This record gives sequence, structure tokens and C-alpha cells, in this order.
Amino acid sequence: MKIVASLTDASQAVAARDNGADMLECRLDLMEGDPGSQLKQCRELVSLPVIGTLRSAQEGGRYFGSAQEWFEKVKTILPFVDYVDVEQRFAMHVSSIKAVGKTIIASHHTNQMLSLSELFGLERELRAYGDIPKIIVTPSNEDDIINLLSFTRAAKRPICTGVMGSTFQWARAMLPFFGSEFVYCHAGSATAVGQYSVEEFAELMRRMRAER
Repeated sequence: MKIVASLTDASQAVAARDNGADMLECRLDLMEGDPGSQLKQCRELVSLPVIGTLRSAQEGGRYFGSAQEWFEKVKTILPFVDYVDVEQRFAMHVSSIKAVGKTIIASHHTNQMLSLSELFGLERELRAYGDIPKIIVTPSNEDDIINLLSFTRAAKRPICTGVMGSTFQWARAMLPFFGSEFVYCHAGSATAVGQYSVEEFAELMRRMRAER
């Protein structure tokens, strides 16, 4: 399990690292200014692996453009990232991203809960073009959480799962113990409702592991 600090500004990188982040996610759709300059600054400040993410409005972000415009923006940050988050609607550009040696996080975010069969079907679709499927759902009850934990435990590795919203925030802390590769946290400015801060989550993991 790796703690990913989701950044809205490159200046947050040092604090994220010092508070326990293993990786950085630069949310290009939430950052001000030139994306390339922001990513370059991250690289200069810290040596952690970097994920470049331009999240669409359809999946909870603030990018409203076309797939081609998405790729034109992403191209500018490829020299500074190790991973690129690619939603299914942008998957036609994966071959160009992989051609320069980047790892693909194939992501899907939904404000609904999916059945077990839907989760496994989605995993196959995401893995068909990506290296690490990332599936984020919105549970409505405890049974949904049990199904998500069961899916995470049974899915092929690597896999990343998570929840949207604050109602079941605690599930974010449980999923790593069932095999989720990444936990996305904030470094001062939340990029999603219900996120723990990097510092909070690192301390939570220390306590949970100590009690096991």
C-alpha cells in the first residue's frame, strides 16, 4: 500500500513527503498556471514518483474539454511524471503515453455502487488498456462496503479501489488491508470529499498496524 498525496499546487510537495506520502498526484484540473511548470517544480522539490491526472467533470474533476484537448494538455507534462491517470473516455491516447515509458492508471469514478459482477467486468475493461485499474465507487450501505472489500481481495493485482464521499470515509482505511495498491489523501487542500490528510492517514496506518 502506498499513500498518494493529491496536490492542487506544487508547493505542497515537500510537506506531503515529510508527512508520509509515498507518491504524489498532481491534479492538473485543479492547479493554477502552466501544468508543465507545476510538474517541473514538483520534480525539483522532491524525488517521489509522480502521477499526472487531468480529471474530467464527468468523473468528479474540473476538466471540461474533448479527448484530443485532454491529450494536448497531458503531453506537456509527460517528461515530469511516472504515471498517467487515464479515464476510459481518453483511452485512445494510451499507446502514445506508453510509447514514452509511462505507467497507466486506468481509472473509473462513479457516484453509484456497482454490483460484484459489474466490478469484475469493469476491472477487465480497465486492465485491457491500463497497468493499474483504479475503481472508485459510492457505497450506500454497509453491504456495499463488504462487496467492495470482497472484490478488492479477489481482484488480480495490482488494483486500486476506493470510495467517494464522507459517509463511509473509514472504508478508505480498510481497503489497503484487502489489497488496494494506493490510498489517495490530501496535502492541505482536499481534492475529494472525505479524503484524509496525508498526516492523518499515515498516523492511522501506524496505529492500525501496531494493533494487529
